[in-house]
Amino acid sequence: MISMTGFACKEWANENTSISVEIRGYNNRFLEVNIIIPSYLSNYESSVRQIIGGLCKRGKIDVFIRIKEKDAPVEVFINSSAAKAYMKAFSELALDLGLDEKPPLSLLVTMNGVLEIEKKYQNELYWSLIEPVLNETAAIFIEDRIREGENTEKTVMEHLESLESGLKKIEIYAPNMENYIKENIKARFKELSSGEIDENRVLAETAILLMKYTIAEELSRLSSHLTEFRKETDISKQPGKKLDFLCQEINREINTIGSKSNILEVSMSIVEMKEALENIREQLRNIE
Repeated sequence: MISMTGFACKEWANENTSISVEIRGYNNRFLEVNIIIPSYLSNYESSVRQIIGGLCKRGKIDVFIRIKEKDAPVEVFINSSAAKAYMKAFSELALDLGLDEKPPLSLLVTMNGVLEIEKKYQNELYWSLIEPVLNETAAIFIEDRIREGENTEKTVMEHLESLESGLKKIEIYAPNMENYIKENIKARFKELSSGEIDENRVLAETAILLMKYTIAEELSRLSSHLTEFRKETDISKQPGKKLDFLCQEINREINTIGSKSNILEVSMSIVEMKEALENIREQLRNIE
């Protein structure tokens, strides 16, 4: 089993550039990858998605990629038209106020639109630095999911053993249902008659009730589902979806057995099995 929850973070730096990659995983019915990356590297989102999609089949996964560069080259563009417009406006204002002064150059260059600064990003170089860090982080993330999945599988197997133990208990008491029904019918006949009991009538009524309340088929199907559950856990790397389905089938058989049986020991086992199954379903919400 592999858990859908996990976390990994990796950092790398040299003299000029620092890179950090963080991956977080949560449970989700399908694979959903959200990527937070600097806008100038947005054309590499598909590459990031391909790396994550090749490792994960289900879950909501958030990927954060951050990059900082100390001495990034920049280009400065002068907007002469904007500077002239500001200069003209300042001169007209000074004339209206009767002032004989001109705005200093240091003021003009601070005005919006006069200087335009554009960083030059070496995207291919950045990606060549990011990709190995991303791959290392993704590997750590998968290891974390596997480790969490192993712990979850251990818990699921413990509860599965409780289900199998409950099934065995019910199978022991199941044959007593015929005697239980038969004795109940005899008791009712005694109440309604003078004490004489028609055995043929009792047998006929018992047969009718057994057809309605027998749990042999439910026990057989439940045993089959539990066997399939254990098999799927052993052979499948992503058993989550099928195990979810098997839990629904197991729950259906447990409820039917509980509704048919009036034997106290069986009812107690049903309660214990429902609790074990609910714990399994809770754990499976995080399984890929």
